Amino acid sequence: MVMQVAMERALNAETRTKGLGSKCRNEREKAAWADCLKLYESTILQLNHTLTGKCSDFDAQTWLSTALTNLDTCRAGFVELGVSEFVWPLMNNNVSKLISNSLSVNNGSTEKQTYRDGFPTWVKPGDRKLLQSSCVTPNLVVAQDGSRNHRTIKAALDAAAKRSGSGRFVIHVKSGIYRENIEIGNKMKNIMLVGDGLRNTIITGSRSVGGGSTTFNSATVAVIGEGFIAQGITFRNTAGPENHQAVALRSGSDLSVFYRCGFEGYQDTLYVHSQRQFYKECHIYGTVDFIFGNAAVVLQNCMIYARRPMSKQKIVVTAQGRTDPNQNTGISIHNSRVMASADLKPVLSSFKTYLGRPWKQYSRTVYIQTYLDTLVDPAGWLEWDGNFALNTLYYGEYKNSGPGSSTTGRVKWRGYRVITSATEASRFNVANFIAGRSWLPATKVPFTSGL
Repeated sequence: MVMQVAMERALNAETRTKGLGSKCRNEREKAAWADCLKLYESTILQLNHTLTGKCSDFDAQTWLSTALTNLDTCRAGFVELGVSEFVWPLMNNNVSKLISNSLSVNNGSTEKQTYRDGFPTWVKPGDRKLLQSSCVTPNLVVAQDGSRNHRTIKAALDAAAKRSGSGRFVIHVKSGIYRENIEIGNKMKNIMLVGDGLRNTIITGSRSVGGGSTTFNSATVAVIGEGFIAQGITFRNTAGPENHQAVALRSGSDLSVFYRCGFEGYQDTLYVHSQRQFYKECHIYGTVDFIFGNAAVVLQNCMIYARRPMSKQKIVVTAQGRTDPNQNTGISIHNSRVMASADLKPVLSSFKTYLGRPWKQYSRTVYIQTYLDTLVDPAGWLEWDGNFALNTLYYGEYKNSGPGSSTTGRVKWRGYRVITSATEASRFNVANFIAGRSWLPATKVPFTSGL
């Protein structure tokens, strides 16, 4: 009943939002408004999925968590562009509160998940073969010299959108630097982009908040369509640290996988916006909050590189955005390495580096069996704004190693803990945290299910 009312309110809000487009007085208002249209469309889709009843408790909790995240992102866009007095008051009709109530009611069981061949089991067998094969037969090939089907990735995606059915569709993107901004929308399910390696196939853009975009819309590549897979590609944003938030990749794709990919930027490089996501053997570069968002995400066997920031800036690896205690979201970094990039090493003593800070009230991040190099400050974690969220966050460390892993000098917040129990730590492995049993085996990406 609560969810049905939430759906009705969301539909009403979407209709009202569409009508506000003509009232936008400048480009910033228009940018925030355009984001909200997409986010309301996604919210309605998530609520509709949940209302069908053909889903597990874990699915429902994921989709409701995403719906709530969407509305928070909509509101944030108006705030960061300085136009919060414009549209948001007209759109806020308690949809968030109703979804939060639904999350509380639905907060039931989550299935114990397993791994197979190094990937969560929700990756289907066919997809697992694709990821483990050195020779994938693509549906389309992109080459900048015009020798194959398309010269641009966008052209290939436009062609893919016209296909019949929604089975796995593979696009091989040959070596090159592709200067494109790409969006893979709700209707484009099961797209797979395969590059020639993260050093050879690069997609690059330069949108930023400093340049007038919202954080949400600054992404060089944005993915929403379910079941997206990327392999052997680097996603880059070249806006630079002086332009503040500038996203290389944003994923709101449920059951999405990134295998041997690169993510290069400065502030807000990798936006793990929402849904269930898995990153394996990836390289991630940034300065401030460079892995952030409110997905349920596991990063496994990844190399995380802190870059040189602007003068007097602090380096922060994560900024997790959980706004409700019943959201099944968080960032889990497992068996990875946190290191200084080449440009930071010579000036390492000039900058402090932290594992994370609480972007939202119930921020949740764990580092499990990860190597933390000398750059990590003894305190480990950083406040967002005074005492905000220090009692309600969940930050944990379990059996990490390296010179920056000592927990002796760590923060004394109520929400921080040194995890000593394997049982508690296992809540955040691929098997349990992102419901691995149901989807990862299909992708053929290798994963470790336990600790």
